[in-house]
Amino acid sequence: MLSLLPRRATLALACAVVVAAALPATASAFELPSLDPIVHYQPKLPLQVLTADGEEIAQFGAERREYVPLKQIPLQLQQAVLAVEDARFREHSGVDPKGMARALVAAITGGRKQGASTITQQLVRTMLLTRQFSAERKAKEIWLALKLENEISKDRILEIYMNEIFLGQRAYGFAAAAQTYFGKPLDKLTLAENAMLAGLPQNPYYANPVANFQRATQRQRVVLERMRATEAITEEQLAQAKAEKLRLRTPGQRSVHAAHVAEMARQAVVERFGEQAYSKGLRVTTSLLAADQRAAHAAVQRGVLAFDRRGAWRGPEDTESLPAGNGAELERAAAEALKDHRDDETLRVGIVLEASPKALQVQLASGDRITVQGEGLRWAQRALSPKAKAPLKIERGAIVRVVSTGKTKDRKSDIWAISQWPEAEAALVAMDPRTGRIRALVGGFDFTRQPFNHVTQGWRQPGSAIKPLLYSAALESRVMPATVVDDLPFTAANGWSPTNSNGQTQGPISVREALARSSNLASVRVLQHTGTANAREWLGRFGLDPARQPDDLTLALGTGSATPLQMAQAYATLANGGWRVSPVVIEKITDAQGKVLFEAPPPAELSEDTRAIPARNAYVMGSLLNEVTRSGTAARAQAVLKRSDVYGKTGTTNDAVDAWFAGYQPTLAATVWVGYDQPRSLGGSESGGRVALPIWIDYMAAALKGQPVVPPAAPPDGLVREGEDWLYAEWRDGGWVSQISDTAGVQYKTTLGNEIGKLFDSIGNWLRSGTPASQPTPPTD
Repeated sequence: MLSLLPRRATLALACAVVVAAALPATASAFELPSLDPIVHYQPKLPLQVLTADGEEIAQFGAERREYVPLKQIPLQLQQAVLAVEDARFREHSGVDPKGMARALVAAITGGRKQGASTITQQLVRTMLLTRQFSAERKAKEIWLALKLENEISKDRILEIYMNEIFLGQRAYGFAAAAQTYFGKPLDKLTLAENAMLAGLPQNPYYANPVANFQRATQRQRVVLERMRATEAITEEQLAQAKAEKLRLRTPGQRSVHAAHVAEMARQAVVERFGEQAYSKGLRVTTSLLAADQRAAHAAVQRGVLAFDRRGAWRGPEDTESLPAGNGAELERAAAEALKDHRDDETLRVGIVLEASPKALQVQLASGDRITVQGEGLRWAQRALSPKAKAPLKIERGAIVRVVSTGKTKDRKSDIWAISQWPEAEAALVAMDPRTGRIRALVGGFDFTRQPFNHVTQGWRQPGSAIKPLLYSAALESRVMPATVVDDLPFTAANGWSPTNSNGQTQGPISVREALARSSNLASVRVLQHTGTANAREWLGRFGLDPARQPDDLTLALGTGSATPLQMAQAYATLANGGWRVSPVVIEKITDAQGKVLFEAPPPAELSEDTRAIPARNAYVMGSLLNEVTRSGTAARAQAVLKRSDVYGKTGTTNDAVDAWFAGYQPTLAATVWVGYDQPRSLGGSESGGRVALPIWIDYMAAALKGQPVVPPAAPPDGLVREGEDWLYAEWRDGGWVSQISDTAGVQYKTTLGNEIGKLFDSIGNWLRSGTPASQPTPPTD
């Protein structure tokens, strides 16, 4: 005896056939929707953000969709869809009488429920009708399907269907689904993956591989068998596809990680075009280069995790109960326990199945089981002791993070290490110093956990990274690289006494040596000679905000505020020979048809109209910054990169609250910042050279790979060599500051007579006369 549901379904289906047959004569009795939405199909396309070289960064919109013409959809995927959804698609006229008869018989006899809707009917139902089953709706569906096939071609119907159909996880169309589930374009899918996607239209909510991998796999097998039955594949292909282990895309996984830039683009577009930006297929092309952005993201992640491992293990994220045993029930329970813990492409989430001081057996969110042992456990070794106490203890059921640290010798599997979400943040921004185009921007360690963009919004003390900009100002006050400055204790009239980071002094040293060693004491004396008012004005030439810089001698130690983007812009000015460049992230916005709606102006010509500092000033500063990376606080840069054309400066604020490295190669300027969102010390042994510089080197190694070393350019007009260093040409016969000393005052190298020397002395004493009214605790690097 039939149940009530099959009786209703059978009756409705039979009635629908009768009503549909009569519908042409009684069409006026029904309100048939127009076919225009299909005939003149305009897909809802999301806002897309791309790199300059065309790789997708992000999509924004309620529907993930990428429209792909039928001729670009792999034939094997088309065959898979037709085999399981509508094998007679090419033969019928919109409705398949054989299929309907088969479904009707199955319903009457209590056989396996079969779908009676063709692809044409499915498309009509999806785009024009409700999903509520009734005889009237089914009749309309049949009649509209017949009409549609007289309006547009079979290929067009299939093309719209494969781009419009909902396939779970906000993915509409097979191109979006391929990226959502496998992180691949359509032309890279395997037969097994094609079959998995082709099985989704029947039950996209609950039988997609993210929601229920087992149910999705069962449906995949049905598709493969149907493909074999229709001779779309061979028996050998069938066996290979069934044996293939599918690997789903890690949630949040992207080809290019640039979520902070994507958010910058989204805000700019919505502000300009409103909410329609999410469905009109607008495309934002940024200035990012995909390879540079990948390198920057990887460098930040590696650097922050390396810093975090120098601290303490803080314990598992959570603990879940697991059943006894080690079989299928445990696997299912582990998967269920991990469902609410966000996975990450680098910091993989897993649950501990077995724990001992020698090894951990961990099941990942992907279902894979891994072993963590040896060096991978060393950091959290104490947490594996039987005597370890919560919240640090690692035991069965503990939710932990693991990272891959490399491959085994046979290259067949990963080597894993215990890890955790870091508490520190970091930022990296890199730009072309000739154009201002941003090539890479990482606004933080993880956008999902912290969307704050530290590159553009993070106002922090720059510490000693500001010293080169102040020394640049000093060059215009007759301070030359060979000027000798006292690196000796200094006490202002109000009792303020800065110190060097190592607590030591060197006595009289040259400006070149003072910058290389990042001497605080010498820098204060150089600023005192230059004058804080002059120095603050000079910082404005580099793009810093003078109002955010202190009007006292603590300026020499970077107690003002700047963003990483401003620091990168400043160092770009030094890199390009002294020109001011404006940072550009958004290059172009186009509509779905490719019409340009906005385009950034071309880079300003590097002319005297855009000059920020004299060419000779930038050249001398380049010489000094090259010394920093050769023999100074950043000597590791040239040593590791094995190239002499890198320039830059470390920066560490008081108590190592902020760590910086800002620098450049003639074709690329980059700045790195590391710190905590709620400012606190990174640790007594930390510094810009230890925390930020390795990230900068890591990025530059990838970004400059294969590029030849750029030899120093010829010196610009107005420079001469005096002994072992550079000198402004007009001071060749005297007039430049030879010494800045508390005991001897400011002494000038001169051959013009004692009277002129005394005049210079009096001017210098006047410039030095100001002392700070109140100084905050200074940075130490």
